[in-house]
Formats: sequence, structure tokens, C-alpha cells
Amino acid sequence: MPEKTIGTGSNDIPVIQLKHVDKHFGSLHVLKDISLSVKKGEVVVIIGPSGSGKSTLCRTINRLETIDSGEILIEGVKMPQEGKELARLRAQIGMVFQSFNLFAHKTIIDNVILGPMDVLHKSRKEAKEEAMQLLKRVGVDSQAEKVPAQLSGGQQQRVAIARSLAMHPKAILFDEPTSALDPEMIGEVLDVMTELAREGMTMLVVTHEMNFARRVASRVIFMDGGSIIEENTPDEFFSHPKSQRAQDFLNSIKDH
Repeated sequence: MPEKTIGTGSNDIPVIQLKHVDKHFGSLHVLKDISLSVKKGEVVVIIGPSGSGKSTLCRTINRLETIDSGEILIEGVKMPQEGKELARLRAQIGMVFQSFNLFAHKTIIDNVILGPMDVLHKSRKEAKEEAMQLLKRVGVDSQAEKVPAQLSGGQQQRVAIARSLAMHPKAILFDEPTSALDPEMIGEVLDVMTELAREGMTMLVVTHEMNFARRVASRVIFMDGGSIIEENTPDEFFSHPKSQRAQDFLNSIKDH
């Protein structure tokens, strides 16, 4: 499969780059020769049927899942399997999960300041000042002294986004960030993500939200069976899908 690269200047180093990545779970081949690049400021949205490898791809980028072969690079630096360099590179890539992954026993403000204090070595005062600004930015600053269980799912996910932003990431990975939310909460999270995209945040988003993909994505990548089947601009992909599998997928979700 040819390497996927998008961008104007040949000297542009992608923020995230995967080269011929393969991954198995036992006998199941979940990622098959995956090559793609995400340039600074791009919003790359990955869509496809359940079990197509989307979330696994997202999780391999910061080594939450190991890979069997291939390379993953962050701004041209290869991700090692372990050690301090892995921790350093991983800290540069934010991650927002389907299930929020907040520390249940810590207040919202303490959830957000933990990384900046432990990893970026900020003082509690400095970390807290910035955390409050970020919580205000995502609309939950009034909840700062509560614990996660006291917040709605939509509020918790917005806290998770603020927590990622507090690390000053070079990119943020979103793994199905709205799929655990009630319908009325989905919009409030997508609004925050749309604003981040408008501000130029580099984002890779695994999602079932087709309207978000159509409105916000720089590129849409369609996966099926562990492979990248197709990638294009949102307009082209949704209006003129090239592969039969993409056509079938889009037809299957039109009624939902």
C-alpha cells in the first residue's frame, strides 16, 4: 500500500506518522499494513464499521497497544517500545477516551493539574491557574471542586479534554469520545472539539458522528477489516465514495 501523505511542503514533518503498521490479537489480524500521516493543524477523522480496527489504530499511536511490525513516529522521532523516551513522546500526544478515564476519587481540578505537576513539573499554583482557564474554556469551571461522579457524562468528557489540553499536546487522539454519552450531551462535546479544530489543534478522531466528520474533518479515512480502504476530503468521500465497501457503509447509516 502506498504511504499516505498529505501536505504542501516536502519538508513538512508530520506530527503523527504510521509506516506499514501491523497488529495481531492472537490469530486475528486487526491492523494490516497501515500507513498514514497527520500534518500539523489537520483534523483526520477515522470512520468505519465496528471491529474495523479504528480504536486499535488510535491506541497504537501512543503505545497503549503494542504493534507487531512497522513504525510510529511523532514529529519524525520513532516511538520506542518502552523507557523514558517513550514517556516523553507519549506526553506530547493527548488522548480522550470513550469512558472519560478520570480519577474517581480526585476533584475535577486535581484531575486536570496532575499531569502538568508530575510530568511538566509545574507548581501547584501555576498548574491550577491554567487548569481553571481550561475548565472555563470547555464550560465546566463551576464544577472544579466536585468529583467526576457528580458531573454528567458530557461534563466529564469536557473535563477529559481540558486535562489533555493542560499537557500542551502536539496532537490529541479522540477514541469514540461521544459513544458513551446520552444524545443530548453529544453536541456539547462536539462543540468543544469543533472549536479546537477551528483554533488549529492537530486531531485524530475515531467517531460515528458523520455530521462532525463532514463539517470539521480535513480528511476522512474509511477503515474496514483492519485496512484503510479509502481516504479523501469529506465532500468527496460522502458524495462520491470510491469503494463498494464505503458505499455500503454509508448506505447502512443513512437510516440512523
